[in-house]
Amino acid sequence: MNKYVVLHGIGDLRIEKEPIPDVGPHEVLLKMSTVGLCGSDLSNVYKGYAGDHKASFPLSIGHEASGVVTKCGSAVEHLKPGDRVAVEPGGPCRICDLCTSGKYNVCKAACFHGKPSRGPACLARYFKHQADLCFKLPDDVSQEEGAIIEPLAVGIHACRRANITLGSSVLICGAGPIGLVNLLSAKAMGATNILVTDIRESRLEMAKSMGATHTMLVMEDDPQALAHNVEDIMGCMPESTLECTGVESSISTAIYATRSGGVIVLVGIGGSKLTLPIVNAAVREVDIRGVYRYTNCYPTAIDMIAKGIIDVKPLITHRFRFDEFKNAFEIFRAGTDGAIKCMISCE
Repeated sequence: MNKYVVLHGIGDLRIEKEPIPDVGPHEVLLKMSTVGLCGSDLSNVYKGYAGDHKASFPLSIGHEASGVVTKCGSAVEHLKPGDRVAVEPGGPCRICDLCTSGKYNVCKAACFHGKPSRGPACLARYFKHQADLCFKLPDDVSQEEGAIIEPLAVGIHACRRANITLGSSVLICGAGPIGLVNLLSAKAMGATNILVTDIRESRLEMAKSMGATHTMLVMEDDPQALAHNVEDIMGCMPESTLECTGVESSISTAIYATRSGGVIVLVGIGGSKLTLPIVNAAVREVDIRGVYRYTNCYPTAIDMIAKGIIDVKPLITHRFRFDEFKNAFEIFRAGTDGAIKCMISCE
């Protein structure tokens, strides 16, 4: 029998069982290895929503994942049993205009596994998935690193949307897991002047150790004053800002801080309705762009780790067994003991 974690209501996580699924011609069956917890998981579990997506219970949990192929469908040619893979979650329709133009991440049909009709999500013993959304891991990339490919892909996509390139000046709001993978991605793409902000000194210390040029502890709620501080610390107004908190005041700071003609990318998921100084951005031609997951980023993310250009291992602070999933969520929620990335072993 397959075991997997299901959310039945706010804070109500349970293990359920069902027969191990068979695979279709273009699918593979994975024995799951490692699953990382994400901020959107926390929001669903403890609030019942993530951004403007309301959770529909029961909801299967887990999308940052790696596994080992145990069975291949008849039409699968690029994978074989025993291959270790990173899982790109979701399932676009593949035939709409968005999918065929390369923007499959915003296809109306695309969503993380979690709906009952789609079966278990990744926090499971076994998981069935489309083979072309499973990416083989090189020998020198671990299963834990394979699970972090998913959030790293978010960072790569965000940095691409922000036009970050050699010599860019970048403001990153938030030093949580997503802020830190954006930091790693921005550095890998050539940014040379990077300021990371956060409300926790411990996370800023982590950002500094991972290559941030500057850090700034946020101790007030005045976006314009904070924007002036950003300019003073960086010596300029940043060309690109990656807003990774979703907090209204932080997004306002991002608008005031970004130089005229620059770009702000909204990476963090906040409330569905916000009050922001949009006119300030408009009259200075500051572009505000959204990010929803990633598109065609997994090969790049895997290659960056395999070649040592990006090191995600420092992000992993806590490890748990499969049957300790409730404790993992509580520690990740509280942020105790410096928790940044909590990994659950499904072995």
